[in-house]
Amino acid sequence: MTAYAELRAQLATLTTEAFRPELAEIDRLSTLDIARTMNAEDATVPAAVAARLPQIAAAVDAIAVRMARGGRLVYAGAGTAGRMGVLDASECPPTFNTDPSEVVGLIAGGPSAMVKAVEGAEDSAESAAADLAALDIGPDDTVVGISASGRTPYAIGAVEAARARGALTVGLSCNAGSALAAAAEHGIEVVVGPELLTGSTRLKAGTAQKLVLNLISTITMIRLGKTYGNLMVDMRSSNEKLRARARRIVSLATGAPDEEIEAALTATGGEVKNAVLVILGGVDGEEAAELLAASRGHLRAALSAATTHEPHEPR
Repeated sequence: MTAYAELRAQLATLTTEAFRPELAEIDRLSTLDIARTMNAEDATVPAAVAARLPQIAAAVDAIAVRMARGGRLVYAGAGTAGRMGVLDASECPPTFNTDPSEVVGLIAGGPSAMVKAVEGAEDSAESAAADLAALDIGPDDTVVGISASGRTPYAIGAVEAARARGALTVGLSCNAGSALAAAAEHGIEVVVGPELLTGSTRLKAGTAQKLVLNLISTITMIRLGKTYGNLMVDMRSSNEKLRARARRIVSLATGAPDEEIEAALTATGGEVKNAVLVILGGVDGEEAAELLAASRGHLRAALSAATTHEPHEPR
């Protein structure tokens, strides 16, 4: 059997690659009917994710413990899967004020593969190991391998290299019994079924990956104290829209008038979380920073401490 014949036989066993004869003449349908068919397909994805929520929650709890110790969250994948990881990682700094080094997206073939396919890159487990070595991955870090098929060498190689370095590993795939899930400590297999276009895993599988990564990063950041209720109190105010949003968040959290909000933001250098603590905790900007540092950034804990905190003597 040739290498291509062997790979073809492997692909034929994957749910994500299955051919759907009932859709063989979809190109004959009206545009609206095709849209309705696609939309109905997409509507099945959340249920597939819901079936794996216990596994996702277990992975998140393990990730949060490590990140609280200073560890990093690293996504690794090829093609659409890699792009989903890079997208999720890139959105963490503006949303949660993380450093770009804290949540990292690796894509097979490097950054240029975000916009142009780098053929063959997904077949190299060695390049995944090299990418992780460049980050000096260690025991406090987490590596999430992402692959719709669950057989992509780059994703599996990343997980295997991470485990060898003592890191926590998660394998996210869209096929049951995948090699990727088996290689990881936390296997998450969101089985979305065959795609509308045979093998086009940027569709339901890509949507499932996006939903799961949203869950992983968002809940991890909630666990790390990056939010106050459902407010993004750690967001970075880097443009006019976000500066306006920052003021709205402080208002929603405190109910304070605009003048008090502006004074608090001025006293804290524009830091939303600190400004909320100044208003609700009755402390000054310096005290707010000290209390948040002592509570490892958890605003509720800092507010609790503020009620028994001895204020600074007036200068």
